[in-house]
Amino acid sequence: MERPIRVVIAKLGLDGHDRGAKIIARALRDAGMEVIYTGLRQTPENIVEIAIQEDADFIGLSSLSGAHNHLFPKVMRILGDRGVDDITVFGGGVIPDADIPALIESGIAAIFTPGTPTTDVIEFIEKNNRR
Repeated sequence: MERPIRVVIAKLGLDGHDRGAKIIARALRDAGMEVIYTGLRQTPENIVEIAIQEDADFIGLSSLSGAHNHLFPKVMRILGDRGVDDITVFGGGVIPDADIPALIESGIAAIFTPGTPTTDVIEFIEKNNRR
């Protein structure tokens, strides 16, 4: 029997708002995925360590604080430094359209902005699952 898709949902930095992350976590659980929610105020290092320990297939990063241009690429750098290439990273939150190309260039597979239906996130994960 195949194990469920494992997704780490993470709130980076000093961002104290996690409603969107919790909505996504619940939708993914309802879709049959195993979700590990890291809680608020996580560092990129912590998130990568959690994802490795939990044998995650995906990391979902959430940002409302405006620090996404620094913190999302840092997660990608740490994954690369650790030799981890089998975890797909996506992001969401209040991210200006102008910032999205650089985030994609840094290795983030997709960015979901406010108003994105949760079904779009579920479909993205199902289509990009490598296991």
